[in-house]
Amino acid sequence: MSYRLSDVQARISTVHQLESVVSAMRGIAAARSREARSRLDGIRACAAMIGMAIGDALLLDERNVQPAPADAGANTHVIVVLCAEQGFVGTFNEHVVEAAARLQQTGATDYFVIGDRGLVVAAEHGLTAGWSAPMVAHADEVGVLADRITEALYERLESGLATRVTVLHAVPQLATAIEIVQQSLLPFDFTRFALPVRHLAPLVTLPPHRLLARLAEEYVYTQLCEAIMLSFAAENEARMRAMIAARTNVHDTLNRLIGDSRRLRQEEITAEIVELASGSLTASGKRRQRRSPP
Repeated sequence: MSYRLSDVQARISTVHQLESVVSAMRGIAAARSREARSRLDGIRACAAMIGMAIGDALLLDERNVQPAPADAGANTHVIVVLCAEQGFVGTFNEHVVEAAARLQQTGATDYFVIGDRGLVVAAEHGLTAGWSAPMVAHADEVGVLADRITEALYERLESGLATRVTVLHAVPQLATAIEIVQQSLLPFDFTRFALPVRHLAPLVTLPPHRLLARLAEEYVYTQLCEAIMLSFAAENEARMRAMIAARTNVHDTLNRLIGDSRRLRQEEITAEIVELASGSLTASGKRRQRRSPP
């Protein structure tokens, strides 16, 4: 397909603008990924502190606290699927949703799909979301989203609509492949917390079983905060990789257009030279005709 030089130059200008947009999106994704990673230590320190409090509270509880067994007759598995809210993430959502589909076992399964883009991909894979919410766009929103998910989960647990809860999310990594991890949230396993070595039990104002229940809820909240923050960082790293691939394609397109521009410019120069030479020969012939005798 032939283009005029002006058309090619207009396309070169458009591609330069697109390159600026791609570079800006890559920079924003990199900044958000770094911010998310920087907040993980604080979340994990909070989880460790709550874990120590659970160990202290276990000293006060004379019962042997074990994970609550799931009722085989009402085995409802809630899978929290953390996807992306915005686009330009490649196959990020597909990997997470496919992992959720493989996790489905016997019994009823209820999906909590986080992220509007993931909600669309889940519907394409035949997964019906029983509850959904937008994924965070900034690291400051992680706590609010984790609180909403925690409330929705405990509402189902208290009403007998859920017996197990698992969260699926991606984790940031240097490799190009997307790694999906799963983490069991409920039933809550108190046996994983070590009992502290102390002579005096801590003073509390709540019955031990109520204290343990509230601490368990807080620990689940911190686990969700960590999962959301990891997923947010992984989402932005996937966006960075997509922008790097887009920038490569932009550069290839720009090089091709510059080559076309040079060729068309050379053709125009050649045509002008030919036109000038033809005009000069015609004028010279007319002058010779006027000078020749009749």
